[in-house]
Formats: sequence, structure tokens, C-alpha cells
Amino acid sequence: MSNQRFSSIAEQVAQLLREGLRQGRWRGTMPGRIKLAAALGVNHKTANAALQILEEEGALVSRGAGREREIVATTQVVAVKLRVVILLFEPEDRQLYFIVDLRHRLEEAGHTAFFATKTLCELGMNVARVARMVEKMDADAWVIQAGSRDVLEWFAARPAPAFALFGRLMNVPLASTSPKKAGALLEMLERLVSLGHRRIVMLVREDSRKPQPGYFERLFLDQLENYGISTSAYNLPDWNERPEELQQMLGSLFRHTPPTALIVGDVILFFAIQQHLTRLGFIAPEQVSLVCTDFSPHFEWCRPTIAHIAWDSNPVINRVVKWADNISRGKNDRRKTSSLAKFIDGGTIGPVPATKS
Repeated sequence: MSNQRFSSIAEQVAQLLREGLRQGRWRGTMPGRIKLAAALGVNHKTANAALQILEEEGALVSRGAGREREIVATTQVVAVKLRVVILLFEPEDRQLYFIVDLRHRLEEAGHTAFFATKTLCELGMNVARVARMVEKMDADAWVIQAGSRDVLEWFAARPAPAFALFGRLMNVPLASTSPKKAGALLEMLERLVSLGHRRIVMLVREDSRKPQPGYFERLFLDQLENYGISTSAYNLPDWNERPEELQQMLGSLFRHTPPTALIVGDVILFFAIQQHLTRLGFIAPEQVSLVCTDFSPHFEWCRPTIAHIAWDSNPVINRVVKWADNISRGKNDRRKTSSLAKFIDGGTIGPVPATKS
């Protein structure tokens, strides 16, 4: 996954245009996409995408279809550097590659970025406890990772700007970004069913199951039904979120009607489940197929290769940094974006063992 950190061509072109604007290369209005494409040696779509990026940042203003965009003089917008607090889902997320990159990129943009004193898991996703912590912290803006709907709605109602990084963000009026994993999930299920799997179980964290299954989890259950597989609590088990409870749940799950395929909701959970299944004598893919719905750079070191859903972190990080820059210029930015994700077939998926068909 060496492409995880590279900017898109449109973003690179947008950076060239920013430099040109700072140097005074264009004044008054910006050339259209056709002229820019010819001047920069890129296609029209790339030039147009770069122009849209600058428009979203407030550097350009649209004057309508067919007319060149107006250049906003830099003296008209005075950026105020922000103190951005990142509210993590759980303590271990400090080490996630994209969280590390995000913090560095915010600081490179001139903002001060630091972590909240507690994580959402440590606060039990409790809005009252989150509110008490927030009131004690000196912050201009908040980035919330994997927040529950209640938590995100509370942040949306506050005057301080906030950004939802993943989480239960549908229909919540906050700026947000997340990987678009639905298509990858459908491709994954098609692959599993084609290999004969019918006993397919998804194991996810409590926040994805309660108070109701999230969109991704509902899509999983609905698609199984579309394949003629009757669903129940077996397919999306409930369990208390502690290592001992996870082991007990797995022991019970594989004792009576062992799944032939497990879809696991995050990387930490995946490695914990893989280790415990090995102790139970279930090896992937010989006895059970394993898939993770997230990506980790550690997967590159695993053999057999791990089937997973991959997504490029760079557009996610870019969106958060652009949001912070927009907020610092006084722009009310609540735009929601998503980036593509894809299913990576790997060595942990195989056909249903004959003894379990």
C-alpha cells in the first residue's frame, strides 16, 4: 500500500496554483480549466478539480458557469492559527499511522494540534462526561474520531467548530469525512458467497452495534438476506467489550455452529481474534476465512496476506487540514466528503472446508 500517503494529481496542481497566486502570476480572475490544462500539461478534469479545491478553500470565487473565477486578494482574508484538539476513539489510536500524519499536517499548516486528555472509550461515549472534559480544555476547534451519534450531535450544537472523522455522522450537521466502504463490503461478500460461505459473522465494537447497528452493519445483514441467508444475532454477535469477554464469545461461537467466515471491524480486534482462534485450532484460511474491514501498514508483513478493505488516508487528512484552514479564515465549513475504499482479496480467504459445508 505504498500509495497511502501520496497527494492526488489534482491536489498537486492545486498547490502549483496556490504558489502562482502568491507570486501574483494571475490577477483579477483565474484562467479557465482549458487554458490552465494547456499551460500545466494536465487534462481538463484535473485542472477543473484543482480549481474547485481552491474555490473550497476560499482563494477563488465562482462567478457562474462559463465565467472565469474571481481571485480573492490575500489581504482580504487573514488566517488565524487554531488550537485543534483531536478527540480519539481509544488511547491506542495515538499510534495509528493516519492520526500521526494528521497531527503533523495540521502543525505544518501552522495550527497547534494536540490530543484530548481522555478518549471517547475512556469517557464511555457519555455526552455529559465529554462535555465536562471539553469545558476544561482550551481549544478553538475539535476533531472527533469515530464519535457516536449523541456525541456528534452535541458537538454540532456547540458554537466551537468541530469535524467528524468517521463515526455515526449521517445527517449530523458537522463537517466530516470517511472512507466509502459499502461497495468494498458488497464485493467482499460476493467473494465469500462464491466460495460457498453461508455462516458468515461480523464482529465489531460496541459503538457499531448499539443502540442500533450502524449503516455498514445493516448493509452487511441486508446483503446476506439478499443472498438467501437468514440472519439473526448469530451474524452480528453482542459481547461486552473486554478481552476476556471476547474470548468467551469466540469460544461459544465456535463450539456449536462454527462460522466459516469472520468479518472483523478494526485492526486491533482483528489481531486479537486471529490470535485466539489460532489457540482454538482455527487457522485461516484452512478452517475459517478472515477479513478485516480496515487497513494497517502491519498487514504488509503478514503471511498469508490478510484480506481487508483498503482506503487512502491522504484525502482524509487533506480534508481535515483544509477544514481547519477554512475555519481559521472565518469560513463556515460543514461540507461532508468521502473517499473511495476497495476490497483487497488476500490469503486469509479460502473455500469452505469440506468438513464444515
